[in-house]
Amino acid sequence: MQVSGRQRQIVELLLRRKDEITAAEIAKDIKVSVRTVHRELSELEPMLAAYGAVLHKRSGKGIRLEAPPNKLEELRQLAITGGAADYSSEERKLLILMTLLEESEPLKLYAIAHNLGVAVPTVSHDLDELESWIAGRGLKLVRRRGYGVQITGPEQRVRSAICELAGNYLDDSDLFGSKPAQNQSLVTAKLLGFVGKQHLMTVEEALWQAEDKRLNELSESEYTELLIRITVAVHRMRQGKLMEAEDGCKAESLSEEERRWLSSLSDALLLELPEAEACHLAQLYERAGVSDHHLLLAKNELSSREQAGRLISHMEQQLQAPFGMDRSLREGLLSHMDSAMERLRAGAIIRNPLLAQIKKDYEQLFDSIRRAVNDSMAGIDVPDEEIGFLVMHFGASMERLKQLGRSVRAIIVCTSGIGSSKMLAVRLRKELPQIEIVGHVSWFEASRIPEESYDLIISTVDLPIEPDRYIKLSPLLTKDEAETLRSYIRDVTLQENRSRHAAKSDGTAALEQLYRLQKYLNEIVRLIDQFEIYELDPSGCSLRDILRRSCGAIADRDGMRNFEAVVQLLIERQKLSTQVIPDTRIALFHTRSEYIARPSFTLFRLSDDLPLEDDSSAGVRHLLLMLGPQDLSRESLEVLSEISSFLLNEKMALLLETGTRQAIQQFLSQELAAFFININTDMRRDLL
Repeated sequence: MQVSGRQRQIVELLLRRKDEITAAEIAKDIKVSVRTVHRELSELEPMLAAYGAVLHKRSGKGIRLEAPPNKLEELRQLAITGGAADYSSEERKLLILMTLLEESEPLKLYAIAHNLGVAVPTVSHDLDELESWIAGRGLKLVRRRGYGVQITGPEQRVRSAICELAGNYLDDSDLFGSKPAQNQSLVTAKLLGFVGKQHLMTVEEALWQAEDKRLNELSESEYTELLIRITVAVHRMRQGKLMEAEDGCKAESLSEEERRWLSSLSDALLLELPEAEACHLAQLYERAGVSDHHLLLAKNELSSREQAGRLISHMEQQLQAPFGMDRSLREGLLSHMDSAMERLRAGAIIRNPLLAQIKKDYEQLFDSIRRAVNDSMAGIDVPDEEIGFLVMHFGASMERLKQLGRSVRAIIVCTSGIGSSKMLAVRLRKELPQIEIVGHVSWFEASRIPEESYDLIISTVDLPIEPDRYIKLSPLLTKDEAETLRSYIRDVTLQENRSRHAAKSDGTAALEQLYRLQKYLNEIVRLIDQFEIYELDPSGCSLRDILRRSCGAIADRDGMRNFEAVVQLLIERQKLSTQVIPDTRIALFHTRSEYIARPSFTLFRLSDDLPLEDDSSAGVRHLLLMLGPQDLSRESLEVLSEISSFLLNEKMALLLETGTRQAIQQFLSQELAAFFININTDMRRDLL
């Protein structure tokens, strides 16, 4: 059975969908006309019939593929393997990049063309389009008649390019699943081998055994990026492609902790590490997440809050729904948009495997969010894939009103983002009210959570743990999956964990909630009480001088043992991005440090402009200092983050510029009281 690349894409789409998909949806996904889709389907029907498969077409509903399970599996294999000439343009260029990055010697164009099953001019055209991408990674594409084609450059740059390809084309399900996904393409399989997936979990185990506190402070994306970079390095070493000696440091400069971790990795992989490689791996380990290590708030938190606020406001106007009252929505959007904006600015390829299903099930919401994004984020090209992720956030918010009692404790693992995990949580609460969602965790946390802490792990991807420890579902939770989950809970989970539920009724959960509420309330009251306003004359002072005087004024109150070190952290933070709050004369400086004993929030009013290093200093005469200890409790961090969100409020900005200490404290009291009530409500709901 010979099928074209386009026909293979259509078969893949039909295999992924359990319900109908329209020709228009197929056309949009594979970027052809609806007429072309119908023509391809007509050609496919007799081929599919040979496999015992039937295309059911229902007017107004769509198209669905039906076949016996064994025949469906044969079709999946056909879609995965395909023919040599079945690659899309994007797949072909990715394969060319992998081939050239892996080979140390030049290759002939006709050899590449033969392997891909295309003409030499096609490969030449692909190389024209790839040349700027290659140059942008510090590498060079060499093309000479009689010589061939080759990518040259430092090994470190080659590895960075490979890691970027992994980040753009692979998701966590590809990387960490215990078995290949049924619809995994041949290109994906090749890319996994290219980055060295076979070493991934060994590296992960060695990282975990390092027991370094810094690893716990990394976000999931930072940890995954570190893991991929080390895995790629290990794979390249095994291929004999080593770092140049001049690119590394000296082995004697490594710390005892780094030596211990590298020794553990070397033993686990049965791999001897040359000096340059040992230094390279140590540097990757040392630099992971280092830029955010001392940040009290996320690097772009204020900008992300402003964008999330505008988006929520536009959605409220369109749908007349009180999205602004949903604290969970605001937090989810804040977390998502920070990373989303980085992806958009970097021009990264955004993958959303749920897009077609989202558009089908939430068509009106998708259109509303598209309009809201166009209005609130003018000038930014936001693709449909990103809109799909936002739909998950707002869809979850719209269904969050229905809260029901639960009796089975579940942990959710979802790699499509916070929005999709919350959508799954809401769908679970709606379809199976006996489920209590006790946490949303990453793939690497799931395998290490004590089993007594939960009754059930629900994942949207394959996990590197025993199959009987979790159940795999889609974020949209189809009717069939809901029924499967009911059976799983009835036949397995409830029987195995009935004794655990009996133990839970002793009230310990309620007591823990009370302790947490007490921490929130104590932190709110303490921060409001300690708030002060100071007057400063900045004449003739540098920014460092002003920060030194500001920290000195509050050093005793905040238990600051070394305010010179704190000043240095504030200076370094200022270099990352502007500190000026949009449309105000206020600059926010924040950091956390081992030299700070207690969180604080303080205002300094200046008699002259603050001497910032960029053009934003004109008219800035109010300096806010937000400081915290390095080991900050979750409750303290949430309260400080909530206070930072008030800075985008016009009333708060005006009070900071002209109001009295008492007026500012009153505003903080009102807003933080509402914040506390929301948290209290959330906790009570979780106890039902």
